[in-house]
Amino acid sequence: MAETEATIRIPTQLRTLTGGQEEVKAQGATVAEIIENLERAHPGLRDRLLDAKGVRRFVNIFVGDEDIRFLEGLNTQLKGGEQISIIPAIAGGRS
Repeated sequence: MAETEATIRIPTQLRTLTGGQEEVKAQGATVAEIIENLERAHPGLRDRLLDAKGVRRFVNIFVGDEDIRFLEGLNTQLKGGEQISIIPAIAGGRS
């Protein structure tokens, strides 16, 4: 599949890695390729998103409105023009 461009929404906690930008663009045919290209442009981002098992436990990545965990994970194919959102999970609350 050919590379496409996607817009990636960056959460506040990671914006120090993107020079304060809340949205960046990256190329890739899959979510994994997008993350690799993000890493080249914004070193350190991949390590905040992924661990040895894949997407970190407290990180959610959405393509449009769909969580990639319910699609094909990092192998989710992109058609072009998608918006990818990185959303840190929120834990805590009352017991």
